[in-house]
Amino acid sequence: MPRTPLPPTTEVTATPVERRSLAPDLARGLMLLVIATVHAHMFRQLATGGEPFALAGPLDTAVTAFMTLFAEARGYPMFAALFGYGLALIYLRRTAEGRPWPWIRSLVRRRGGWMILIGFLHTALLFYGDVIAMYGLIALVLAGLLRLSDRRLLAHGFAWASVGTLLYATAEGLLAASGAQTSEVEVDPLTDLFLRLSAWPVLIVLMFGISVLPFVVGVWAARHRLLEEPELHLRFLRRVAGVGIALAVVGAIPHMFVMIRVWNPELPLLIGAKWLHVVSGYAGGFGYAALIALVAVAIGDRRGPIVRALVATGRRSMTCYLLQSVAWVALFLPYTLNLAGRLNDAWSVLVGVGVWAATVVIAAVMERFGLRGPAETFLRRMTYGGARRKDPVPVVSGTDGAGDGAR
Repeated sequence: MPRTPLPPTTEVTATPVERRSLAPDLARGLMLLVIATVHAHMFRQLATGGEPFALAGPLDTAVTAFMTLFAEARGYPMFAALFGYGLALIYLRRTAEGRPWPWIRSLVRRRGGWMILIGFLHTALLFYGDVIAMYGLIALVLAGLLRLSDRRLLAHGFAWASVGTLLYATAEGLLAASGAQTSEVEVDPLTDLFLRLSAWPVLIVLMFGISVLPFVVGVWAARHRLLEEPELHLRFLRRVAGVGIALAVVGAIPHMFVMIRVWNPELPLLIGAKWLHVVSGYAGGFGYAALIALVAVAIGDRRGPIVRALVATGRRSMTCYLLQSVAWVALFLPYTLNLAGRLNDAWSVLVGVGVWAATVVIAAVMERFGLRGPAETFLRRMTYGGARRKDPVPVVSGTDGAGDGAR
């Protein structure tokens, strides 16, 4: 039976909130806590004048050890996987609508281009550790991976990781060995702006190299609906959570000894410790995602105010991520409140928790009044602004809700 053409002005619709799976949004909301504490800890590091961290007492040492084992290089892999998961859902749902691949590829690349712009502005105005542009670059350059078979998809990911992790660990090892004095140069806004923009191209390439593997794992997971139907994969998710988190902790131990100054290795061993930390971080990120999926199954429909607030944060993950950067500028930089130079390592992590909690409250209030995140709204408008229907393909409700935000 021939399909009746729809008016060309009919726009693509988003996934209704009530139909969104709990696990992806809950995962984003909780992982923003990991990212907030890592960034706060990192700013304290920048204030120590070349030393890894202040380590002013046993509590500082314990906090730094904990952050190295459980947080650093563990949050970003999970966000990259969630970004791949969301992008794969866009591809799968648009394909189910009957959209041709060139149309979908154009949509994905347009989304990636706008994310690169958002990430560049984020770097220029606020924070040098941006990841939004890196995710956008993945969407722009590697959109074709969405069509590959599972085997070829994962092969691409491991190939990128084999080179990217080594380059990243080598760069970090050389930087640590050089003893660069960061706090002596970041003294005014213009100098800070120059340093951020100078480092941006290098950082985005290094982060790209280590993020392709978790991205393709996220695409693979979306194909098998691991987060949308976690109750069907409980045994697998338990294994990933248990083994992944355990491997992450074990793999981080050498780097942890370096960070708390128990071990001062030569450069090759230093690079090796950093490489093992990054590689084990993949296992930790996947393990955390699996653990949160299991928590989502246990919660079911019993969503209290805390869970609803975390989910609201996950639905506005890009907005909340950018709000964190506003807080870092206001609180930590030498030309603002300069808390990085006044707090010890433990207190800086506590400040990170407070910043994350503030964004959770903001997201919950926005949810209460039915407001989307401004960053998500902007990205969606720019992505779909030119994607009005000009063919006879019927509208399918629920297209890419999991694709919104910075994953």
